[in-house]
Amino acid sequence: MTERILMPEPGLPPPHASRLSPHSRTLSVRVWRGTESGHFQSFEVPRLESQTVLDVVTDIQRRLDPTLAYRFACRVGMCGSCAMTVNGRARWTCRTHIDKVAEDGRLEIAPLNNLPVVRDLVTDMSGFFDKWAKARGQFRGATTRRDDFARVPPASPARRLADAAIECIGCGVCYSSCDVVAWKPDYLGPAALNRAWTLVNDVRDTGNRERLAAVAGDAGCHACHTHMSCTERCPAKLAPTASIAGLKRATAIASLRGELEG
Repeated sequence: MTERILMPEPGLPPPHASRLSPHSRTLSVRVWRGTESGHFQSFEVPRLESQTVLDVVTDIQRRLDPTLAYRFACRVGMCGSCAMTVNGRARWTCRTHIDKVAEDGRLEIAPLNNLPVVRDLVTDMSGFFDKWAKARGQFRGATTRRDDFARVPPASPARRLADAAIECIGCGVCYSSCDVVAWKPDYLGPAALNRAWTLVNDVRDTGNRERLAAVAGDAGCHACHTHMSCTERCPAKLAPTASIAGLKRATAIASLRGELEG
């Protein structure tokens, strides 16, 4: 039995030609390689309609250089694991379309700022999540599985404050964009403080005294300079700056009441 190999007829465009963008037929892409002391490597990638930055990275890894390391999972903006620095700004690459960030056909892709680089576009997120723990970002309740479900009215003021910040998925975009983290590495960062504010407003939680004490220190909420970078760049449209402002008020009140002592 003879194997048949289908070849395009002379003069016909390549299979993906119908998807080529009218702006330019190729993208000039610079991708970070190595660790912190690495370098940018240049690639030429076909420019397609409805193409995302993650599509570009995937094309490079599958077609041009299989050694390229990067991280992704859902591809639909739910996990946040594909966050990278695109043309100098932290973004979810799966939701960032080329036509929005590379009108001139040039693209620069790097790992997230303010995090150690494992290799290429992959960063070590352990320090980021360690700060969630330092901010007491874990729920601490007083009930057991034998107790009835807690009922929190959706329209209550505390629930509304919690709802405004609860959708954070820990992608690290705000942390990478934060100027304070850049010059003060021990700063807890907007994501951890946003999580703390969510729990401060959870009426079921019993750990607020310790939580407010944890975020009131030199590396906590009062270190924020309100540059608004975290809020401006949050892909989920959350407002960590507002959460941090809420913590500043809450810790000030707790301090006046003597609840942060000891």
